[in-house]
Amino acid sequence: MLNPSFVINKRWVRRAFDKAASTYDEAAVLQREVCTRMLEHLDPVKMEPGTVLDIGAGTGFGVGLLMRRYKKARITAVDLAPEMLKMAAKQGSLFRKPGLMCADADHLPLADNSVDMIVSSLMLQWSSDLERTFREFKRVLKPGGVLMFATFGPDTLIELRNSWAKVDGDGHVNQFADMHDVGDALQRCQFADPVMDREMLTLTYSKVTDLMRDLKAIGANTPSTGRRKGLMTSKTLSAVEQAYEQYRQNGVLPASYEIVYGQAWLAETATRGE
Repeated sequence: MLNPSFVINKRWVRRAFDKAASTYDEAAVLQREVCTRMLEHLDPVKMEPGTVLDIGAGTGFGVGLLMRRYKKARITAVDLAPEMLKMAAKQGSLFRKPGLMCADADHLPLADNSVDMIVSSLMLQWSSDLERTFREFKRVLKPGGVLMFATFGPDTLIELRNSWAKVDGDGHVNQFADMHDVGDALQRCQFADPVMDREMLTLTYSKVTDLMRDLKAIGANTPSTGRRKGLMTSKTLSAVEQAYEQYRQNGVLPASYEIVYGQAWLAETATRGE
């Protein structure tokens, strides 16, 4: 579990992503790249799933890729934000559309042992308790089912985090779980043969405000429980911009993202329950 002082407020998450639905795709360059790379990890998996959940599907970019990859599977987009699902509904064709499910990843309205595959790209960072989320994935997966995900590691947005730390002590950047902690959580939830991998990706900006604008456009500026809320003053923003300047190289400002990939199977003999 993450630091209990940093608890994700899912009501705010839903509201932020609903608001961002119309601007998400324009700003989600990194999200599309990560989703594409995550699904490439499935290339060696010799499996033709009948049912696939894309949990945290957003506007449905990954759903479209899954529908092309698994042409006979029932693909369902799962997301907490109804407005995101309205965008995901546009995926597919006249004769084959994805299923849509507005639900919390920790409380899926599905029967036990009902899903062959779960994929989740950049959603798990919104879980305050990874084990609880993984246990719910385990509940709905069939024995022999596969879980594939991508999430953010602790070095994500390290430049922005450090810049804010010089200005105030508030938590302006979410905390992210270490790759090894994620793998350990999978094992405690009885997932078999977890394979973890990581890579660093970097976006560049001319100004800090451009980065902040992108984060807002994709709904990623959501506050956690306990974070102070309110408008940012011009003085505070100027201080953050000044602090961030130490990272400028070749005329641009980097924004680092640590991407953690995970793949695991639900063993045929896995014990159900907590």
